Amino acid sequence: MASNRTEEEKVESYTRALLETARHEGRANADLVQWQHALKFTPEVLQTLATMAEEGDITLIKKVAAHYKELLDSDDERVSVTVTTAVPMDNQLREAVRDRMERELRAPVYLVERVDPQIIGGVVLEARGNRYDASVRAQLSNIRKQLSSVYIESEQ
Repeated sequence: MASNRTEEEKVESYTRALLETARHEGRANADLVQWQHALKFTPEVLQTLATMAEEGDITLIKKVAAHYKELLDSDDERVSVTVTTAVPMDNQLREAVRDRMERELRAPVYLVERVDPQIIGGVVLEARGNRYDASVRAQLSNIRKQLSSVYIESEQ
């Protein structure tokens, strides 16, 4: 089972797979330089790259980098709000969320939409480092905690 492998075994496996391909394609030294730069990546950059890979969008890296610089240079004041729902949002919900968040944040909003069936229902909003979790999963978790504390208190 892969989950039972030690950290050293995982490192060996990843490294050998990368090195074999890089040697075969004649770019082993170039890949080493890339890995040394990758050590500087923030978790957000790594997560974005992973998402792009999962979605088959790796070919967009240059365009994303160029657009990032363009937005950075333009002093764009829009706030990115990540909206996670169990199913894709329709236009009506999208506009309602955008309007509400623009009022709350007092700024124009750009919605980053994610679908995660594990939240069961409801919505999770993230903006400016804050998270508001109104998902069914979170509500069920809170109910379970409350019931557990009531049960434990009643036994004493």
